[in-house]
Amino acid sequence: MKAYQADIAKFEASGAKVFGISTDTLEINTKFHKELGLTFPLLSDTDNTASKNYGILNEKSKMAMRATFVIDKKGVITYIEEGGAAISTEGAIKACSVFAGVMKKKEN
Repeated sequence: MKAYQADIAKFEASGAKVFGISTDTLEINTKFHKELGLTFPLLSDTDNTASKNYGILNEKSKMAMRATFVIDKKGVITYIEEGGAAISTEGAIKACSVFAGVMKKKEN
């Protein structure tokens, strides 16, 4: 989350919106949100619905695995990064920038 906050301007420059999702409770996420100084929403997936739907729920621990998804305006997943690599913002920023460029060309 720290890396995404540090690069928030790069995401915003491409027109992207950033959201964090965690299986932690709202109370824990609120504390974490404040501690990190996040300016983007941190959502609570306490019933694991989002984690299951995106295929990243560890059924044994009931915790979501780290993952980054770039989703276009139509709800189509255009980029996925899982595991430790999901901590890096580089791939997601590139995917958002490419998508923004494609959308700009379609508008012209």
